[in-house]
Amino acid sequence: MNFFGNVLWLIFGGLITGAGYMLGGLLMCLTIIGIPFGVQSIKLGFAMLMPFGREVEGKERPTGLLGVIMTIVWVVLFGWEIALAHLLHALVMAITIVGLPFARQHLKMVVLALFPFGHDLR
Repeated sequence: MNFFGNVLWLIFGGLITGAGYMLGGLLMCLTIIGIPFGVQSIKLGFAMLMPFGREVEGKERPTGLLGVIMTIVWVVLFGWEIALAHLLHALVMAITIVGLPFARQHLKMVVLALFPFGHDLR
C-alpha cells in the first residue's frame, strides 16, 4: 500500500514539489551562509518524494548557539511559510475520505518544515 501511495503522491504533485525544494536548496547552497539551509531544503525535497511508509524521527537537537540561531533563522525566513502551506494542503486533502492518507503525509511535513535541523524522515 505504501508503494501505491507513493506513486499517487508523485503523480499528483510530490515530484514537482520535491524538485522545487531541491532546486531552492541548490540555489541556497551558492552562498557559504546558505549551505546549511540549502542542505535542509534538499532534505525536505527527498522527504517529499516518498513520504508513505516513513515516520518523522527526532534526532539530537542543535544545542549550541549557532544551531539555535540557525533554527530561529530557518523558522522566521522559511519554515513558517512552508509549514503553513503543508497545513493548508492537509486541510484541503482532509475534506474527502480518499484524501485522508495524503493529509496525514502533509501533516508529517509540517514538523519537518518548521524544525528540519532537529528532525528526519526515516
